[in-house]
Amino acid sequence: MSQCTISCELHDYLEIACLYGYQVKLTLKDHRIIEGKAIDVLTTTEKREYLIIDTGYEQRQIESHQLSKMQVLTPNAKFKEVAF
Repeated sequence: MSQCTISCELHDYLEIACLYGYQVKLTLKDHRIIEGKAIDVLTTTEKREYLIIDTGYEQRQIESHQLSKMQVLTPNAKFKEVAF
Protein backbone atom coordinates (compact mmCIF):
# COMPACT_ATOMS: atom_id res chain seq x y z
CA MET A 1 0.00 0.00 0.00
CA SER A 2 1.33 3.44 -0.87
CA GLN A 3 1.91 5.97 1.85
CA CYS A 4 -0.81 8.67 1.85
CA THR A 5 -0.08 12.34 2.51
CA ILE A 6 -3.74 12.65 3.45
CA SER A 7 -5.76 9.95 5.16
CA CYS A 8 -6.49 6.96 2.97
CA GLU A 9 -10.23 7.53 3.48
CA LEU A 10 -9.95 11.05 2.03
CA HIS A 11 -7.72 9.73 -0.75
CA ASP A 12 -10.56 7.36 -1.69
CA TYR A 13 -12.83 10.36 -2.36
CA LEU A 14 -10.27 11.74 -4.80
CA GLU A 15 -10.13 8.36 -6.55
CA ILE A 16 -13.95 8.18 -6.77
CA ALA A 17 -14.12 11.70 -8.23
CA CYS A 18 -11.61 10.67 -10.91
CA LEU A 19 -13.25 7.32 -11.60
CA TYR A 20 -16.58 9.00 -12.39
CA GLY A 21 -15.05 12.11 -13.98
CA TYR A 22 -16.86 14.43 -11.60
CA GLN A 23 -16.86 18.17 -12.06
CA VAL A 24 -15.43 19.52 -8.82
CA LYS A 25 -14.89 22.82 -7.06
CA LEU A 26 -11.73 22.76 -4.97
CA THR A 27 -11.06 25.16 -2.12
CA LEU A 28 -7.39 25.28 -1.26
CA LYS A 29 -5.92 26.08 2.14
CA ASP A 30 -4.86 29.50 0.83
CA HIS A 31 -8.57 30.11 -0.09
CA ARG A 32 -8.04 29.88 -3.86
CA ILE A 33 -10.88 28.22 -5.79
CA ILE A 34 -10.26 25.90 -8.74
CA GLU A 35 -13.00 24.23 -10.78
CA GLY A 36 -12.68 21.44 -13.28
CA LYS A 37 -13.10 17.77 -14.11
CA ALA A 38 -11.26 15.30 -11.86
CA ILE A 39 -8.96 13.29 -14.13
CA ASP A 40 -6.47 11.28 -12.08
CA VAL A 41 -4.45 11.00 -8.88
CA LEU A 42 -0.69 10.97 -9.29
CA THR A 43 1.82 9.81 -6.66
CA THR A 44 5.46 10.71 -7.28
CA THR A 45 8.46 8.63 -6.27
CA GLU A 46 8.88 11.12 -3.40
CA LYS A 47 5.40 10.08 -2.15
CA ARG A 48 3.82 13.43 -3.04
CA GLU A 49 0.20 13.10 -4.18
CA TYR A 50 -1.49 15.29 -6.75
CA LEU A 51 -5.07 15.53 -8.00
CA ILE A 52 -5.08 16.25 -11.73
CA ILE A 53 -8.03 18.29 -12.91
CA ASP A 54 -8.96 19.60 -16.34
CA THR A 55 -10.08 23.21 -16.03
CA GLY A 56 -11.24 23.34 -19.65
CA TYR A 57 -8.15 25.09 -20.93
CA GLU A 58 -5.37 23.29 -19.03
CA GLN A 59 -4.69 20.30 -16.80
CA ARG A 60 -3.53 21.30 -13.34
CA GLN A 61 -1.83 19.25 -10.66
CA ILE A 62 -3.03 20.16 -7.18
CA GLU A 63 -1.01 18.71 -4.31
CA SER A 64 -3.40 16.82 -2.02
CA HIS A 65 -2.15 18.42 1.19
CA GLN A 66 -3.17 21.84 -0.24
CA LEU A 67 -6.83 20.82 -0.36
CA SER A 68 -9.24 22.27 2.19
CA LYS A 69 -12.54 21.22 0.61
CA MET A 70 -13.83 19.45 -2.49
CA GLN A 71 -17.39 20.04 -3.65
CA VAL A 72 -18.85 17.84 -6.37
CA LEU A 73 -20.80 19.82 -8.98
CA THR A 74 -21.92 16.78 -11.00
CA PRO A 75 -25.63 15.98 -10.36
CA ASN A 76 -26.49 12.68 -8.63
CA ALA A 77 -22.89 12.06 -7.54
CA LYS A 78 -21.97 9.46 -4.93
CA PHE A 79 -21.04 12.29 -2.51
CA LYS A 80 -21.40 16.09 -2.46
CA GLU A 81 -18.61 17.51 -0.32
CA VAL A 82 -15.48 16.44 1.52
CA ALA A 83 -13.50 18.50 4.01
CA PHE A 84 -9.80 17.80 4.16
